[in-house]
Amino acid sequence: MAAFPAALEAQGISVIRGLAMDAPHQARSGHQGTAMAMAPLAHVLWTRIMRYDADDPSWPDRDRFVLSAGHASILLYSMLHLTGQGLSLDDLRDFRQWGSSTPGHPEAGHTAGVEVTTGPLGQGIANAVGMAVAERWLRHRFGADVCDHRVFALCSDGDLSEGISHEASSLAGHQQLDRLICIYDDNRITIDGSTDLSLSDDAAQRFAAYGWHVVNLGEAAEDLDALEEGIRSAMAVDDAPSLIIVRSHVAYPSPGQTDNHEAHGYSLFDDEIAATKAVMGLPADESFFVPADVVEAYRAAGRRGAPERAAWQKQVEALGPQRSEYEACLAGRGLPGWENKLPSWPAGESVATRKASSACLNAMVDVVPGLVAGGADLTGNTGTSLADTEPLTSTHPAGRQLYFGIREHAMGALLNGAALHGGLVPVGGTFLVFSDYMRPAVRLAALSGAHSVFVWSHDSVGVGEDGPTHQPIEHVMSLRAIPGLRVFRPADGNEVAQAWRLAVDHDGPSAMILTRQNVPTLEGSSATDGVARGAYTLADCSDPDVILVGTGSEVSVCVDAAAALSQKGVAARVVSMPCWELFAEQDRSYQDAVLPAGVPKLSVEAGVSLGWERWVDLPVGIDRFGASAPGSVVLDKLGMNPDNVAAQATSLLKSEEQRP
Repeated sequence: MAAFPAALEAQGISVIRGLAMDAPHQARSGHQGTAMAMAPLAHVLWTRIMRYDADDPSWPDRDRFVLSAGHASILLYSMLHLTGQGLSLDDLRDFRQWGSSTPGHPEAGHTAGVEVTTGPLGQGIANAVGMAVAERWLRHRFGADVCDHRVFALCSDGDLSEGISHEASSLAGHQQLDRLICIYDDNRITIDGSTDLSLSDDAAQRFAAYGWHVVNLGEAAEDLDALEEGIRSAMAVDDAPSLIIVRSHVAYPSPGQTDNHEAHGYSLFDDEIAATKAVMGLPADESFFVPADVVEAYRAAGRRGAPERAAWQKQVEALGPQRSEYEACLAGRGLPGWENKLPSWPAGESVATRKASSACLNAMVDVVPGLVAGGADLTGNTGTSLADTEPLTSTHPAGRQLYFGIREHAMGALLNGAALHGGLVPVGGTFLVFSDYMRPAVRLAALSGAHSVFVWSHDSVGVGEDGPTHQPIEHVMSLRAIPGLRVFRPADGNEVAQAWRLAVDHDGPSAMILTRQNVPTLEGSSATDGVARGAYTLADCSDPDVILVGTGSEVSVCVDAAAALSQKGVAARVVSMPCWELFAEQDRSYQDAVLPAGVPKLSVEAGVSLGWERWVDLPVGIDRFGASAPGSVVLDKLGMNPDNVAAQATSLLKSEEQRP
């Protein structure tokens, strides 16, 4: 029901629309039309529907709002300002400016009240699915007294056109995520023009086929009571996610721009803004007009959830023995001393790093209570299978094993949504070559600091007979190019265990790059801080003539090459570099101790050599696609063997000697 009088509601919606015009106009950049059209919906959500407390925007049991249509960011910022969640009117005036709290698209961790980083279309709806998984998991694990909320998402035609929305929505329907309510802004507008140019889907039928509850409200974008009734009817559904379809008109009530595809972006200037404000009864000559009675009403709505938050806090305190597990889940951490459960392997034992990773995950299940893992139809292959655990399904929502199906792109975004919701340490696995399908979600994980763990196995041409389509070449280096993503390529099981310790204790995303084939456990790899420093001396000698730097399965190749060089009187140090990012964070003195200036350096990695010039003088890599043959044969033919590495090191030394 209405939170304040009808006349004040109407004025409040007009104020939102005014801000939606003014902020982009001041920035000379932005998207006005969708924010204007969806102002009534935003008003209904923030004043009649959603459970939140503006004094604590990060309250764990708040309802989540995901603006999948991230281009309409000014709509979200206006609501955060009006309801008192930390944004000032000056922040709105600084829309899209350097250092402001109101960037062009919403960024999680940058602005209080922004749940996920959106903008690339389709990502938000998939994030919302991940959030709904996390909410239901926590509710069934710890009880509705401490977790009982909903996830609302506002989606556009563009969101539902992107393929990721199909993947995520299919899984959401299969999982029967009843606390997920997506509102589809059916404005029939794209940047190119009307959606008729490229789209003739029936969204209602499509989502019904996915197993969603569908409510088609038709021309209800301006009808506050109809919007509320539609949303509440969806909230009453307990066996399916809901899609609410609302036919809207972009830039309404602009006299000259309503339903104009150009209003998707920045198309309302001085005269049109003045004319639209006149239609709404706002001062035509005043920008950022927010009268005191409107602010007062919205601020009161923003405080409505305070009693519920206080009651929730008491329920948390009454959890008893479960409280430590609940708090570890919310923090995304393990219980005290959890790392002592991680396994280790003796030198000489041969094990694939994907299998070592599996052993680590299974050792962590009982001591990292929020751990949920699975694969994109490759759960066993990638080592993301959890033994003796229930699958996470619609009938067992608190399971630990989540089967994502063949949906890599959605899997990545689901991990991010679950991580940003809080409560889970989400892990998802597939083959490294398919990381390309996930890249937009991985990039957003890094941008938003999501505590997601991406497991990518079958990490080189060692995949073998499946051939070049399945043999990653450029992938590791392309992942290292993403700022904020820790990329681990461990040499053996002991480095895998260290990498998992770091991934769980990290606040941001991590990538595990793992072998299909067995690799030997190396002497010295159990050094407790070796992986934590990104690179370390694995095998040393006095006064080295050359330094061999390896990652992953090629570290053992470097060890064997060093032995061969020693037989020829060449002293070689072997450095394992499992994580470029962590090594780059070390102080210069440590970097120089591991890779001293003046000593020739050679890297060995079964992937492109591009980028290795940062650390070494000569990279030994694979700058071509692979081939179909047994993995050991392909590795050998493409130079990933001790003889070639020793020969390349000898050549490097000769070239150094010949320098003037």
